[in-house]
Amino acid sequence: MKIFEYMQTYDYEQLVFCHDEASGLKAIIAIHDTTLGPALGGCRMWTYASEEDAIVDALRLARGMTYKNAAAGLNLGGGKTVVIGNPRTDKSEALFRALGRYVESLNGRYITAEDVGTTVTDMDIIHQETNYVTGVSQTYGSSGNPSPMTALGVFRGIQASAKEVFGTDLLENKKVAVQGVGNVGYYLCKHLHDAGAKLIVTDINDENVKRVVEEFHAEAVAPNDIFGVECDIFAPCALGAIINDETIPQLKCQIVAGSANNQLKEERHGDILHEKGILYAPDYVINAGGVINVADELEGYNAERAQKKVENIYNIMLNVYEIAKRDGIPTYKAADRMAEERIEQMRRVRSSFIRTEKNLLK
Repeated sequence: MKIFEYMQTYDYEQLVFCHDEASGLKAIIAIHDTTLGPALGGCRMWTYASEEDAIVDALRLARGMTYKNAAAGLNLGGGKTVVIGNPRTDKSEALFRALGRYVESLNGRYITAEDVGTTVTDMDIIHQETNYVTGVSQTYGSSGNPSPMTALGVFRGIQASAKEVFGTDLLENKKVAVQGVGNVGYYLCKHLHDAGAKLIVTDINDENVKRVVEEFHAEAVAPNDIFGVECDIFAPCALGAIINDETIPQLKCQIVAGSANNQLKEERHGDILHEKGILYAPDYVINAGGVINVADELEGYNAERAQKKVENIYNIMLNVYEIAKRDGIPTYKAADRMAEERIEQMRRVRSSFIRTEKNLLK
């Protein structure tokens, strides 16, 4: 892999390799862009097939966080950590404390958080070595479980999508098919039920389905049947790459809006939805409630303030749809454009400030 060539292509700032022989730490911290502020992105622990796979994942995820944080209106850039190892067998206090020292050495350019394969307990250990970590336990003034806030943001994004398609954000009697009713999906179903929506749900975990059926009077279908149900809104809240060549022909909805990451298997699938007249709520915008919530910890967590920021996803989604109409492009491209325009605007502002400051020093 030509690392510098890759970094130049997508304009990365920094790639840090972290090694600690005593603890067995092998980690990579990728910082994509800090134009808007310090890079924020989670710490993922995974059994990568190769070191190159780990590097590519760190770089890809860091760039994704730049767009996510920018679109969410946060004054934060994008970064990511990946730890090479089995999260079930390779964790230790020494490993995460060693990682914490590496995060501390970046002096605030990067702030880490919980991600796939890591937990609040792991973040607490990292916190022993650095303050540049969020998602720690509530003992340290944390925001706690991010799922409810993520679900709230998705719900507000669904309301905005309904406003765009149906002319009203009222969801009473709207049929919503929810794929995946685990942590985020469950809380989303609660919001939808309280708003008067009719729920059709599925999950590979029967207990999750039973809970939602009993509490919210949902109709349950088999996992493979959820794509073809007659509904107004399809909400993917489980796996990524779920919008693909096999599922798109089955869809009988007017809106796709859910919490799952990387819903489009390929970009062209966003084009196909656009051509079919199905409104797609870009996943990294609508599911940003969790990162918005955890970012509030950096100001000293305030639940009421954080909730207001998360609810603003409604307006952010409307802005995405306005850009899509303005420029005649699919919504997934409009989301990228919105993020890029914000970053570029701030890059010019900060560049001007630096030049002025230098002039004053002459």
